[in-house]
Amino acid sequence: MPDKIIEVKNLEYRYGSFKAVDDVSFFVRKGEIFSLLGPNGAGKSTVINILTTLLPIQKGHATISGYDLATEPQEVRRSIGIVFQDETLDRDLTVWETLELHGRIYSMPGRERRERIEEIISLVELEDKRDVRTRYLSGGMKRRLEIGRGLMTRPEVLFLDEPTIGLDTQTRRRLWDYIRMVNASGTTIFLTTHYMDEADQVSDWIDIMDHGKIIASGDPAKLKDALGNDMIYLNTSDDTVTERLLQGLSVVRGIKATGEGLVVTISADGTHCLPIIMNQIEENGIEIISVNLKKPTLDDVFVHHTGRAIRDAGAERLRRIQPKGRR
Repeated sequence: MPDKIIEVKNLEYRYGSFKAVDDVSFFVRKGEIFSLLGPNGAGKSTVINILTTLLPIQKGHATISGYDLATEPQEVRRSIGIVFQDETLDRDLTVWETLELHGRIYSMPGRERRERIEEIISLVELEDKRDVRTRYLSGGMKRRLEIGRGLMTRPEVLFLDEPTIGLDTQTRRRLWDYIRMVNASGTTIFLTTHYMDEADQVSDWIDIMDHGKIIASGDPAKLKDALGNDMIYLNTSDDTVTERLLQGLSVVRGIKATGEGLVVTISADGTHCLPIIMNQIEENGIEIISVNLKKPTLDDVFVHHTGRAIRDAGAERLRRIQPKGRR
């Protein structure tokens, strides 16, 4: 088994009385793309802020590259690169000046710094933008520059907090080409995102967070396979009665009620199970409004473990933590 480059044990973090991270433990293997998934407000960004030393450890223990976050934060910082969720570029600096400043902040020797800048500009394909101020770059170019800046010091781990949020599909796809290339060179990638389809395609290992806890863990294929061959999405005239009717069927492995209907996990091929399920519903006088058969996705994994779609969970979580105005 590859070495554990990140190890987290019993991590907790509170904002006042609100527990954002609740007894979280996990590890990341060297050289893999690890994704921490979940809705907005699940605790992902708090975890990444702790691991990048932007927040102190309140409770628990964590190491990166063998360095203790609580007692060796400087060594940790020298081992990592970071691309934040929000843009952090100085709009008045050029591409070259942005990388030059970052190298100086990390006290890189002049010759090494200049050579590395040329490597990075070439890597992220911004050669013709080297003297352009960042305010004039497109969203995709800015993201590529931020990734390049994070790689200036040749980090062992690159943290990416929602790196493709706000980007169009084509730009997201191109950006992941760069990230895969970085990973192939030996850099471990730690990703937080709520784009389940994106994480499914690129991740070696996934942990899913909800309400500050890890609720599922595994490689993408096994997480989906655990749900069965197919999923059936049902919307009927009475979902409560339908759920009760289907509980006793041998082909039904589980049922989750969501705001949009029922999600049914089945024990065999969908073409065999679907007629049985539909007959059971119709024979009891329930109208089937809509039915959809498909292969499990990571969104289905989230629904299976929480009973909610990821977008609904995010909205609920944000409402719960949003401070109330004066009365």
